[in-house]
Amino acid sequence: MSEVKVNPGDSFEQALKRFNRKVQQDGVLSEARRRTHYESPQARRKRKAAAQRRKQRRTRQPG
Repeated sequence: MSEVKVNPGDSFEQALKRFNRKVQQDGVLSEARRRTHYESPQARRKRKAAAQRRKQRRTRQPG
């Protein structure tokens, strides 16, 4: 659960901005979107393998 302590001098906008950043870093929204529909184990393995290939391709390229 993402939590942000609001300091006495903070405005609502500052607290909301910090909260949104925290939620983004924790991956809460992406996790919720991923869980909206059932994903079969085969599809999950395929998605993870594709992500791994993209990651390796990015690290191997110079520059």
